[in-house]
Amino acid sequence: MALAKTLSQYWLRIQSSLFPWLEEELGEMTEKEQKLVTTLELIRIERFTACSRSLRGRPPKERAAVARAFVAKAIYNMPTTRALLDRLACDKKLRRICGWEQKGEIPSESTFSRGFAEFSEGQLPACVHRAMISENLSEDIVSHISRDATEIEAREKPPKGTKAEAESDEKKPKRKLGRPRKGEESIKEPTRLERQRSMTLAEMLEDLPHQCDVGTKTNSKGLKESWIGFKFHLDAADGQIPISCILTSASTHESQVALPLATMTRQRIINLYDLMDSAYDAPIIREHSRSLGHVPIIDINPRRNTKLKEELRAEARRFELLHFERPEARRYKERTSVERVYARLKDEFGGRMIRVRGYAKVMTHLMFGILALTADQLMRLITQPIT
Repeated sequence: MALAKTLSQYWLRIQSSLFPWLEEELGEMTEKEQKLVTTLELIRIERFTACSRSLRGRPPKERAAVARAFVAKAIYNMPTTRALLDRLACDKKLRRICGWEQKGEIPSESTFSRGFAEFSEGQLPACVHRAMISENLSEDIVSHISRDATEIEAREKPPKGTKAEAESDEKKPKRKLGRPRKGEESIKEPTRLERQRSMTLAEMLEDLPHQCDVGTKTNSKGLKESWIGFKFHLDAADGQIPISCILTSASTHESQVALPLATMTRQRIINLYDLMDSAYDAPIIREHSRSLGHVPIIDINPRRNTKLKEELRAEARRFELLHFERPEARRYKERTSVERVYARLKDEFGGRMIRVRGYAKVMTHLMFGILALTADQLMRLITQPIT
């Protein structure tokens, strides 16, 4: 595979030249410090901060150091910016890797906050991630794209306007049930999925709800769970590599983000199969996947069709009796890769520790974690190449 070969050469260059030089300057590095250096060298985030808007008079070099520090925060899984500053103050090697020689050069916490706000406004980590995927995967063919969503709890309350808008919608005069009168035509408004068929990617993203609200899902035990915050939607390639990410309101159904995710992924890589669970079982989603040249493999959702449920159970029993597994069913098992991406994002890269508020900042926090996770998975291809 061309990607694995390129990364192997890249890794050999880091090991043969960069690590020895750093160890001569800083001393022996730990495994975590080596991971941080490799990640920073792979993503080269300073290329994007040099062209960004001025951070209230701060020089570009300091903006790059602040951005590198936020990547370190994700890799070290630190809960707050205060914890990051405390670690920078006492860890000389970490401080120099980020770009500060002396302890007194580290900016204040308010400067870090203003920097994070600027990165959120310019969508810095999302731009870096898009470039990293395009540079490393655009010329390869990916077999499977696994699509799913996960809950993101936030430390903020849903805006009061959301409830007021819902109440105002309830006060609107509703159409009478039953058949319309003679000469009267019933008007059915198109759903979001139907509207998305004629939209561009930018229009689809703009149409999605982004405010914090309440989401509900059914867990593996059949019990309903609720949370306040957002929902993170992700396309992951083979090898647990995040390709495209979208953040929406917690109440947004997964199917409403399928088309923009598929379109965004198609602009970055070439893949063959789209793997989705039963939440994405809709004719429009299947049709859109085929229009992109993909093969959709989506778990069937019988909904309230009792007859279909019985047919699916009977078919599963027949396959089990024959000890036969359909090729589609075997490919569908690859969909667990996106679940493992979510698990690593939350457990290792700060996905459970959302301390910022607002859609833009929450997305930026998650994308710094996605940046670190993507770089780590790309480098793992050297020892565990995709087959």
